[in-house]
Order: sequence, then structure tokens, then C-alpha cells
Amino acid sequence: MGSIDIARLSPEEQLSLMDQIWENLSRSPDAFPLTTAQREELDPRLDELDRDGPSEIPWDEMMQRIRNRT
Repeated sequence: MGSIDIARLSPEEQLSLMDQIWENLSRSPDAFPLTTAQREELDPRLDELDRDGPSEIPWDEMMQRIRNRT
């Protein structure tokens, strides 16, 4: 398989390529099993989601939180 010179792609082309790769990988999630540590972190989060339902944060608030991280 030949390689792609990613540096020659525009940012839009890089995002498109990344989207295509992600979409392809998502078709076979069993190919990437969770580690024990990931499972131990994920299980309580899923239990909380089942118990409390989804929580929503507006996009602008989320971006503000990210920008304010130190």
C-alpha cells in the first residue's frame, strides 16, 4: 500500500481523509477491544448515563470551559 503525503493536503482534505478513516474503522469496532483499564473507566460512566440520562451542555459553554482550562 502506498503512503499519502498528508502535508501536501489542504486542511479540508486532511479532515475529509480523517473522517473517511474514522468511518471505516467504526464499521468493525470489535477489531479494537477495550483494555481492562478502559472498561473499568467506561462501565461506571455507562451506569451513570443509564441512571441519570444524558446531560447536555450548550456548545458555547463547552468551548468556554475548554478555553478556561489551565
